[in-house]
Amino acid sequence: MPELSRFFGIIIRMYMEAGVQHHTPHFHAYQNEVAIYGIDPIDLISGSLPKRQQRMVEAWAELRQPELLEDWRRLQAGQAPQPIAPLG
Repeated sequence: MPELSRFFGIIIRMYMEAGVQHHTPHFHAYQNEVAIYGIDPIDLISGSLPKRQQRMVEAWAELRQPELLEDWRRLQAGQAPQPIAPLG
């Protein structure tokens, strides 16, 4: 699963589902725990992070939503994603 960004110990990744899309656009955030967020709208789908990290991930995703959607499109087309600038 490609890493898109990393900030404050949080790793952001996205799965490739080329030709077999079975989920809405989403990304995974990791820091000892895992949370999955929808991209449009930015919303926690499952899992959890500590509140502070959850707020950071949500703020980052709001700022980077167009880039997240573009990386989702790239991955679903079998292309490599582009790195996304971290928070901070």
